[in-house]
Amino acid sequence: MHGIVLQVYSDFFDVQTDNGERWQCKVQGRLKRQKRRTTLVAAGDRVQILAVEPEKRAGVIIQIEPRTRVLSRTRPGGGHPFEDVLLANPDAIMVVFAVAEPEPHLRMLDRFLVAAEASELDIFIVINKIDLTGEARARALFGLYADAGYPVFYTSAEENVGVEAVRRQLRDHITVVAGPSGVGKSSLINQIEPGLNIRIGETMKIGKGRHTTRAARLHPLSNGGFIADTPGLRELGLWDVRPEELSDYFPEIRRYAIDCRFSFCTHTHEPDCAVQEALAAGLIHPHRWQSYLRLFHGEE
Repeated sequence: MHGIVLQVYSDFFDVQTDNGERWQCKVQGRLKRQKRRTTLVAAGDRVQILAVEPEKRAGVIIQIEPRTRVLSRTRPGGGHPFEDVLLANPDAIMVVFAVAEPEPHLRMLDRFLVAAEASELDIFIVINKIDLTGEARARALFGLYADAGYPVFYTSAEENVGVEAVRRQLRDHITVVAGPSGVGKSSLINQIEPGLNIRIGETMKIGKGRHTTRAARLHPLSNGGFIADTPGLRELGLWDVRPEELSDYFPEIRRYAIDCRFSFCTHTHEPDCAVQEALAAGLIHPHRWQSYLRLFHGEE
């Protein structure tokens, strides 16, 4: 049988087969004996399993399919780094912010988006709690992100507004949920999938502090796809972006950077800079440009 790993419990793996059954599996001994520098099985892995006790839906994983991408971190050890895979085969990141309560900080959203861009996943933004301000206010505040090229959805989990469009966006993907505390991530997901009753934890901490590591877990969606509750993006090693890479993580800057005179242009002082020309022409929003400069210079 073919399936996907939903969660890892020590030596056991919760696998959902392609027909929707849930099996508890262990890994075949020959796979365990293979020397690897990466996690053998992680949530999100596509696997083949063999039934051992069909009446108990207990089986053994006999094959792990190649991964398309991973969210991982590197652990030192034995002279060779080890890749600790926390989530296999993700497709997208859903960044959730609220238009009010808490008051939105756009620079914080920019930092989330840079970290998400570094993951090389598709990104879309959900602006929740529009019942508190009205959709027009939300669009006025966050419309610059749509202009930058991000898909932006406006929702009210409280009033079930805009939820269907997000549900369609999630279909047939493995989507990581990111966003600060209090923006309604759990309420939104529980509207998208009634009866799931999950609590999406804070998935990134801004600034310095302790970060609790949690194993990733996939939550199946009835219309296809999975929501991934994972450790924070900072924990996944996606936060420390070098200044020379930064322009790649602002899509509206990346769009014009290819036309700069110098291939390693920082867009801050070089002559014949296409990004500076686009900025002067009003093609890059001043707020986003200021965020780029602050991050480039290492400012919080």
